[in-house]
Amino acid sequence: MDKPKIYLSSPHMGHQELENVKDAFATNWISPAGPYINQFEDDLADYCGTADAAVVQSGTAAIHLALRLIGIQPNDKIICQTFTFVGSCNPILYEKAHPIFIDSEEDTWNMCPDALEQALKACQKEGDLPKAIIVVHLYGMPAKMKQIMAIANNYGIPVIEDAAEALGSFIDGKACGSFGDFGVLSFNGNKIITTSGGGALLSNNKTALEKARFLATQAKDQAPHYQHSQIGYNYRMSNIAAAIGVGQLNILHERVAARRANHDFYMELLQGNSGITFLPEPIGYTSNRWLSCILVDPKKTGITQEELRVHLEKENIESRPLWKPMHLQPLFASAHYFGSQVAETLFKTGLCLPSGSNLTPEQKQRIANQLKTVFSS
Repeated sequence: MDKPKIYLSSPHMGHQELENVKDAFATNWISPAGPYINQFEDDLADYCGTADAAVVQSGTAAIHLALRLIGIQPNDKIICQTFTFVGSCNPILYEKAHPIFIDSEEDTWNMCPDALEQALKACQKEGDLPKAIIVVHLYGMPAKMKQIMAIANNYGIPVIEDAAEALGSFIDGKACGSFGDFGVLSFNGNKIITTSGGGALLSNNKTALEKARFLATQAKDQAPHYQHSQIGYNYRMSNIAAAIGVGQLNILHERVAARRANHDFYMELLQGNSGITFLPEPIGYTSNRWLSCILVDPKKTGITQEELRVHLEKENIESRPLWKPMHLQPLFASAHYFGSQVAETLFKTGLCLPSGSNLTPEQKQRIANQLKTVFSS
């Protein structure tokens, strides 16, 4: 295809990252130890307003460590948002526990507090309350954390806050990732900042995060020889990756501004089409707008979201359906689910549009031309 590809969300490097990597090489700090790891952890904790942060190889690894720290055992029940990426709930299976999936609500597309309450009442009636709740901030939009935390606290259940897509998002000035007992970040290549691959676990419990670091480095006991009394993992982030992260975090505010500008661009472009709707920010919420998403009403537009995706693909413009709910996935066919069909409707009608902070004016014009072509025909 002659036209260069426009990606959904490609990495966006600055200038300081490479200098940091050169410094790490020059000083021979290239393993999962070194000064950039310490700095990145301190910087993340400071930005998110938590007491500590532990950097690891992925957001999924961070969720797994959080479950270990909570003490999840085989056959325990874990509440999880259904409308999410599989990385949010795969760690439940790692520990041989059982997920219970919760529907979304329409205001933020995230975990519905009413469905959560319904699920907890049902579990309480059975005498088997879940041992943890995993809530996700999708596409950078914060979930209803005040309501969710109030419910969780009422039942005495710890909350793992998956903010993998929401670094730079806030509720009333409080950062996503700082509401729950544990917060989770991701620095995958498509995220708002990246370390090529990586993640972080956040908490106000410094003792717990020290144990997380212990578990993430193969749980090596204090001894001059290699001795292991617990199952550990090779989850620690390298100093090279952390060097990239330090540079990326310094320009996060620029990346957030660019992503929010992309969202404004799409809203202005499509504002005259009654069959296209966007997710607005609730009062007090600030979304990083990691991905700009639309809902497509085929009765009003004359085209489905899948037909739009295929059209853009033919023009070498990447877009993607919204997440397929986990309770509809073959992997979780036997899992319990509470809610209606909000997440299912979002999956059937939603589309993520190119949202990279490095989109050029020329690329935006190409996208605009194609969207105008589709919706004017």
